[in-house]
Amino acid sequence: MFSENLKALRKTKGFTQEEIAIRLNVVRQTISKWEKGLSIPDADILIKIAALFDVSVSELLGSKLEDEKDINIVAEQLSRINEQLAIKNRRAHLIWKSIIIVITTIVVINIILVIVGIVSFNSFQNIKTTTVVTETEVIIPKE
Repeated sequence: MFSENLKALRKTKGFTQEEIAIRLNVVRQTISKWEKGLSIPDADILIKIAALFDVSVSELLGSKLEDEKDINIVAEQLSRINEQLAIKNRRAHLIWKSIIIVITTIVVINIILVIVGIVSFNSFQNIKTTTVVTETEVIIPKE
C-alpha cells in the first residue's frame, strides 16, 4: 500500500532514496524501511512526502478519497498500520529475547558441567592409592 506507492512514485520522479531523505531531513535507511514496509512515517512527514510528489496523502496511502471528511479515514488507516507494525516489532523482540535466553541457559549449563568435570577429575587425582604387593609361591612336586 504506502510502501509500494512510495517506491513507485520515487522511481517515477527519478529520485534516489538519498535525495528523498535529504529533502525530508531523515536518513536514507528510514526511506528504505518505509519502502520495505518495516515502518511508516508520522502524519507530518506524510504531508511533506505528498507535497514532494504532488499527490494527496490519501493517494499516497493507496486510496482515492474525494471528500475532506475522509481525512479521519486516512488517520484511522495510519493508526491501524502503526498498530500492526508495533505488534510485529513486539513479536520480533519477544522472539529474539527468547532465543537469547535459551542460548544463555545452554552456555551456563555447559560452564557448570565443565566446572563439575574439572572438580571431579581433580578430586579423583588427589585420592591416595595404595599398592598391594603379593608374592606368589611356586610349589614344585618332588619326583
